[in-house]
Amino acid sequence: MAEKNQQAYASANGYSRSTDQESSPIQSDEELKRQKRIKLFTYIGIFIIFQIIVMTAFGLTVMKVKTPKARWGEISVETLNSVPATPSFDTTFETQLRIKNTNWGPYKFEAGTATFLYHGVTIGKIDIPKSKAGMRSTKKIDVEVSLNTNALPSSSTLGSELSSGVLTLTSQVQLKGKVELMMIMKKNKNASMDCTVVFDLSTKTVKTLQCK
Repeated sequence: MAEKNQQAYASANGYSRSTDQESSPIQSDEELKRQKRIKLFTYIGIFIIFQIIVMTAFGLTVMKVKTPKARWGEISVETLNSVPATPSFDTTFETQLRIKNTNWGPYKFEAGTATFLYHGVTIGKIDIPKSKAGMRSTKKIDVEVSLNTNALPSSSTLGSELSSGVLTLTSQVQLKGKVELMMIMKKNKNASMDCTVVFDLSTKTVKTLQCK
């Protein structure tokens, strides 16, 4: 009887070990598959987050369209004559119109006009040719300007200003154009400028030049 019990016990233990050995590889394979799925989903999540960050940065930098700026460069006076008693003045000077484009694409603008005024009265205009400011660059256009008082009314305050030794003029520019991004996206943008130019009549030079 004791031998039968031992055999039964051994048989039971042997069966149990066999069952554990057979089930262990199955559980191990399932665990490996589960870990692989977790890694796959983790990589997919990281990739999606990375793409969102890249697209957001791309939209905030490259695809963001900024308005180009127009400014006068240094003004070199060639002639500047003034007669307070008349009163009258005439001047000729050279300068550059600079169109600064900070976008990641070219800015193409149509032909326009730069206007010079004295107390709101137009005293001269120059034509700005159709052109293009390249990607993140500044287009420089050389111009020569000639101004006189022929268009001013006789009741102007020009005489007293000339007697003070300074002459203040204003200038306006507005260029209509488009910024082109990735050769598919076009955005209308106008490059504008309002400047104040103060001439020193005694030295025949520009005292101040302020643009906005």
